[in-house]
Amino acid sequence: MKESAAENHYTVLLAGNPNVGKSTVFNALTGMKQHTGNWAGKTVSSAEGSCQYNGCEFRLLDLPGTYSLEASSPDEAAAMRAVFSDRYDCIVIVADASGLERNLNLVLQILEVTEKAVVCLNLADEAEKKHIIIDTDELSLQLGVPVIRTAARSKKGLDELMRCVYDVSSGKRKTFRIRRRFNEPIEKAAELLSRRMDICDDKKRCRALHILKSTDKARAAEELGFKNNEYFPAALQNAGLSSEEISAAMHEEYVRRCSEIYGLCVRTDSSNYSPRDRKLDLILTSKRFGIPIMFLLFALIFYITISGANYPSEWLAALFSCLGGRLKEFFEGINANKGLTDFFIDGIYTTLSNVVSVMLPPMAIFFPLFTLLEDLGYLPRAAFDLDGIFSKAGTNGKQSLTMMMGFGCNACGVTGCRIIGNQNERRIAMLTNNFSPCNGRFPALIAIITIFFAGCLPMGMQSAAGTLILVTVITFSIAVSLGITKLLSSTILKTGQKSFLLELPPYRMPQIGKTIVRSLLDRTVFVLGRAVAVAIPAGALIWVLANIFVNDKALIMYMTEFLDPAAGWIGLDGAILTGFILGFPANEIVIPIILMIYLSGGTMTEYGSLAQLQEILVSNGWTIKTAVCAMLFTLMHFPCSTTCITVYKETKSIKYTLLSFLIPTLCGIICCFVANAVLSLWL
Repeated sequence: MKESAAENHYTVLLAGNPNVGKSTVFNALTGMKQHTGNWAGKTVSSAEGSCQYNGCEFRLLDLPGTYSLEASSPDEAAAMRAVFSDRYDCIVIVADASGLERNLNLVLQILEVTEKAVVCLNLADEAEKKHIIIDTDELSLQLGVPVIRTAARSKKGLDELMRCVYDVSSGKRKTFRIRRRFNEPIEKAAELLSRRMDICDDKKRCRALHILKSTDKARAAEELGFKNNEYFPAALQNAGLSSEEISAAMHEEYVRRCSEIYGLCVRTDSSNYSPRDRKLDLILTSKRFGIPIMFLLFALIFYITISGANYPSEWLAALFSCLGGRLKEFFEGINANKGLTDFFIDGIYTTLSNVVSVMLPPMAIFFPLFTLLEDLGYLPRAAFDLDGIFSKAGTNGKQSLTMMMGFGCNACGVTGCRIIGNQNERRIAMLTNNFSPCNGRFPALIAIITIFFAGCLPMGMQSAAGTLILVTVITFSIAVSLGITKLLSSTILKTGQKSFLLELPPYRMPQIGKTIVRSLLDRTVFVLGRAVAVAIPAGALIWVLANIFVNDKALIMYMTEFLDPAAGWIGLDGAILTGFILGFPANEIVIPIILMIYLSGGTMTEYGSLAQLQEILVSNGWTIKTAVCAMLFTLMHFPCSTTCITVYKETKSIKYTLLSFLIPTLCGIICCFVANAVLSLWL
């Protein structure tokens, strides 16, 4: 028992497959006493909370969902290392009572590592609706640990769960570890590996079995902390089996045992797949309706996000403008240096207020809506629908989920790539996520489309035409993303033909309040925090370039003139290209920087109306050709600083961070060059 346990403080891990309600159990137990952090030394986020029971303090860690301890992604690796560690008093293994057989694989793997566990059969109410009857006493006997039914959404069974957790953590309830005997060759190989491990604990045998079971044994050993793998060949030779044969034999034994336990403990009076779920899946995952419905759903989300964010953005901009005026009056009232006042107010404060007022409302709308679809159980169906398309590009349907997240924020889309198990597929998803235009680019795209294309039509047709053009632009970006994915998967990041495991969870009504809070804290605030951290120094730099003069000309004008010839080759001008470069901290400030240059101002300028914006752009030489090239470069240019930082944190690689910067930029330059050449002949 750990030292902390003697002080009535216990550490409890929550493990389980994805979509079994593990986070719901965690939220129900901890309430609001929780926060999000990172696993030590890793980029994998985790939730940590606390609760009290029987006068004791319990620290709960919500492990990333995983189907197996065979780590194929950073999330699964973090869960595996936590299970093999000794830094806990009990593991709560959350399983779906309505789909127990597929969950037993992970349950058995964890119980081979430790007996300090409680099995939580969550979604017991769903199982009851499907007429699934589970003999928990027999299941507990087979597994060697307590088994408790819960329905976490309605908080049923949680008191009994905590009682068992307390009993196991404090040692008041005796449990036993599963010690499965495999065939003789495997046992010999495990014994040899155990002897070569320079550790002294009771997990040597299960560590050896875990390595033998893994298809990538060297990686499994490294994840467990063993760097020296030269004894693997000897162990396999002693077993008389190849690496693949050992893995296949052990997996076959797990499947057999899962089926045996399920047969002993579970009986059902009808199909465990509800008629409602079956009817919905016949529509939502069908070849005829699946993809069209998906596009309509996400089009609705984009429409709600874009239209719903307009007023909050205007309110925030007005609020920040008012606060900026008050701050300026304050600095003037204390006789602060005018140059210093302008530096802080017109430089740092203005940039910061632009970023927050434009970024916050769309993210605060998009991410809760996206999370609601996730909790509803729809997103895995969307990945299933798109798997065929993405498999032709060399990856799988999980990349579509990260692409969809990228429409809200590319940094969150990159973070979402953790769900992809194959390393090369995960890297491809990160490198191509920027082709999904984030909410920071949508205002510029919509403004250009409205001014130069839809605005030329009769009033009644403008909205429909603008929407159609925007959908066409987004479809083009998806097509380019798939093309680059195919190129990468066939060359520098070969993926081969791989399958992926995707569970279709039952449809559930989401908990709207908790979903909104979770998405705001875990995604919106996370991304906004990184953007703000970069916007502050960027605002200072932009102000310096616009307000430091050499020979009666601002530094930013020298930069604009220097870039003008190169920009002309791709259908832009120096001011536009300067706007994109200085807008690296956040796409939201690109248009204000361009207007600042056109108007020769010393601070970023927001346009009061589309008519005013049109007048400024046209008077500075914008044509249909300029608009087309500006849209293409808005779609395809380097990621913002927040996304670049996130790519580096996820990959720990400068090379892949540079590739994520260069690939979309080169695509944008090529597309703009071609468009400029073609349109120059026509217009």
